[in-house]
Amino acid sequence: MRRLFCLVGLLVLGSAAMAVEEPKYEIVVQDAGFEVRRYAPFIVAETWVDGDMDAASGKGFRAIADYIFGNNKSPQSAASSKIAMTAPVVMQPAREADGMVGAQRWRVHFVMPSEYTLASLPTPTNGAVTLREVPATLVAVAKYSGFNTERRIHEETLALAAWMETRKLAAVGTAKLARYDPPWTLPMWRRNEIHMEMLPSTAR
Repeated sequence: MRRLFCLVGLLVLGSAAMAVEEPKYEIVVQDAGFEVRRYAPFIVAETWVDGDMDAASGKGFRAIADYIFGNNKSPQSAASSKIAMTAPVVMQPAREADGMVGAQRWRVHFVMPSEYTLASLPTPTNGAVTLREVPATLVAVAKYSGFNTERRIHEETLALAAWMETRKLAAVGTAKLARYDPPWTLPMWRRNEIHMEMLPSTAR
């Protein structure tokens, strides 16, 4: 376990020092700290974890980091492969009724590098980690910096919902928290986002 934490630290440190890949999108609407983005299809490695937001974030991150560091099997052989880190790390509560404050079950995912397909990605050895292709989607986004306290996340989620309402944008499912920076990044430089998938027919 200590070795895993060291490897995770080195990976994130390396990510901070160089550009990491993010999922591809185009901006459809831009308004101050809000956007509507059209994301191209991408693949995620994900896991479901229990606990409050902080506990679930740590457990989910460790499980998927373990997968990309080599706890996997190549589709061509029994050998393992390392997969590059991407951004952001995303977590989403399991139930819409919970919201992100007070939720006790979460989906946590990393986006896989675009060079891979489902067929070419290594298979997770840990059965709790699965691979999934996300289709092209329209997403409403609230962007902010600083610490991700429950209060701040709640406020930003409400602000995004209010902005969507003014533009008559219909949300689908639960809000997601997307974090782009390692935990030691100074608050003023942290890049955080709330994402809400939306119905394509409501985009303006």
